[in-house]
Amino acid sequence: MKKVSVVGIGPGHAKGMTYEAREVLERADVHVGYTKYLELISDLYPEKETYSTPMRGEKKRCEEALRLASEGKHVAIVCSGDAGVYGMASLVYQLSLAFEGVEIEVIAGVSAAMSGASLLGAPLSHDFAVISLSDLLTPWETIEKRVEAAAAGDFCISLYNPMSKRRVDQLKKACEIMMKHKSPETLCGITVNIGRESETVRLLTLKELADTKVDMFTTIFIGNRHTQDIRGKMVTPRGYEIG
Repeated sequence: MKKVSVVGIGPGHAKGMTYEAREVLERADVHVGYTKYLELISDLYPEKETYSTPMRGEKKRCEEALRLASEGKHVAIVCSGDAGVYGMASLVYQLSLAFEGVEIEVIAGVSAAMSGASLLGAPLSHDFAVISLSDLLTPWETIEKRVEAAAAGDFCISLYNPMSKRRVDQLKKACEIMMKHKSPETLCGITVNIGRESETVRLLTLKELADTKVDMFTTIFIGNRHTQDIRGKMVTPRGYEIG
């Protein structure tokens, strides 16, 4: 078939995947992905041939997927959330120039910003920005500029990759930047392990967030000046007049 499907699996459980993602993964000959992501769907497709690499093995796994596809296989590259939001879609296209005979398609999935927002209520009902705090591929100076620009524009903000064992102070730094433009009392939300058994959510202020310890399985939401707690949920009004 000579085809690579880059598939977003959302949080990774069956109910959080689109019908299209399920169907493509069923049709594919081989599943390729980060080891943890393949484990999330292994019970759904126990007989599938797989190829995995650990964290930071993105280029190697995409090249292998394209190579397998060039041999006539239909290969599915598995990404958490959406394949085009911090996923493998862009890298596959970049590397595909050496595999011109391979067809590429991108299958949308539910990103952590969307699935996390639904757990918290409606924090992204107005203009928002999504920013990763990981500096593995983006210089920290660039990340700082983006955080400040989003805060200065009073965007709601969703933060990906907020903290790791190596990066222990970047969330605090980002919060300090935001507090130059946002009130320390700005309502924020934390979602952890979205769609998994240990899933948790929490509301807190921007000031409290600055001193909170989280991990790479956490997605963070910072409200705008109108975001409020309604019935224990984080809600950003769209601007409708209410009676």
